[in-house]
Amino acid sequence: MKSFALASVALIALATAPASASTPEQIAEAALKAAPVFDGHNDLPNQLRVRYRNVIGGFDLVDTTVLPPEQAEMRPLHTDLTRLRKGRVGAQFWSVYVPANTSEPEAIQATLEQIDVTKRLIASNPRDLQFALTARDVEASIKAGRIASLLGIEGGHSIGDSLAVLRQMHELGVRYMTLTHSRTLSWVDSATDTPKHGGLNDFGRAVIREMNRLGMLVDLSHVSEEAMHDVLDVAKAPVIFSHSGARAVNGHARNVPDSVLSRLPRNGGVVMVVGLPGFLSEPARQWFGNRQAEKARLEALWLGQPKEVEARLKAWDDANPLPLATISDMADHVDHVRKVAGIDHIGIGGDYDGMPTGPVGMEDVAGYPALFAELARRGYSQADLEKISLRNALRAMRQAETYAASVKDMAPVETPVALQE
Repeated sequence: MKSFALASVALIALATAPASASTPEQIAEAALKAAPVFDGHNDLPNQLRVRYRNVIGGFDLVDTTVLPPEQAEMRPLHTDLTRLRKGRVGAQFWSVYVPANTSEPEAIQATLEQIDVTKRLIASNPRDLQFALTARDVEASIKAGRIASLLGIEGGHSIGDSLAVLRQMHELGVRYMTLTHSRTLSWVDSATDTPKHGGLNDFGRAVIREMNRLGMLVDLSHVSEEAMHDVLDVAKAPVIFSHSGARAVNGHARNVPDSVLSRLPRNGGVVMVVGLPGFLSEPARQWFGNRQAEKARLEALWLGQPKEVEARLKAWDDANPLPLATISDMADHVDHVRKVAGIDHIGIGGDYDGMPTGPVGMEDVAGYPALFAELARRGYSQADLEKISLRNALRAMRQAETYAASVKDMAPVETPVALQE
């Protein structure tokens, strides 16, 4: 009788249990259907400048995998509409980057040209793309089945030390500015250049106040650790890192240290985890450092003999292959940001078309579902994944807009212009 009773209980349990538990892929798919990816950084506009000189009348965004003959030596693009759809991208910040070594007057013109070409690209694909200025616009675009398309400036050199230019960039639709890129400016230190200000100077703090007043997101990717802290001391709205990793996982200066991650909950900011392999894999970072050292050693040993240096460096490369970054590496960065800052402060910022390739399995924009499946495999719930894919970035944007609305009667920050002698 006891055996019969136990068997009956087992049969009842089997009958009432789900037919099968959701797989990680199913959890990821459900999350991305409810909350498609809001990607913080894509450099396709710069590719349009470099490859097409911004002449895009014949450019087909539906499929960019086949290169024209004149681009045969270039790498294939990472981005097109087909792969954005496959990657479940619902909103995209397009970077209107111009090189950091461009003189500031020229950078302003070039940035305007990049805003123009990006707007023309969006307008020429109305069935798939929709220009967005606000969090509400993003939600409306996604609901309509289009990819919300927003503009971000990558580098304060694009405003030429002028708050007036900053305001006009906002009028044109720019909704974030990365404070600097690879060089220290007159008002903010770069993570990858010699610091001059210990973070921000007084004008730099004025830039943050004015961006907050306008409702423009402050992007701290590329800035020094001291500048990150200075911004957090001043900011009245959430900051973002449009494409950065966790420095505790990969020690690159472009990544976010724990001292800053621990301050994000109070600020409300979001680290949009990057896909660039050199920022993800610590072995890859060490490889790049070792290669630079070997190149310097060879140049010292073989002065005036560049062919000898080239041949010996190639031999070193052949003997020391570059370690490949993986989806697991990228997920490790997500894990660390969650550990230190919390689930509400993680987003995605691929940096596609601004790097040679993404990690293995995420080589282009089609790869995001694989990352979310890996996170589900690590125990992230559907609600967690929805926060990472869309909801955290959208919340930060909305809070920046709310702060701007609360100070709508505040006068613009004024600084004197320089006079020509």
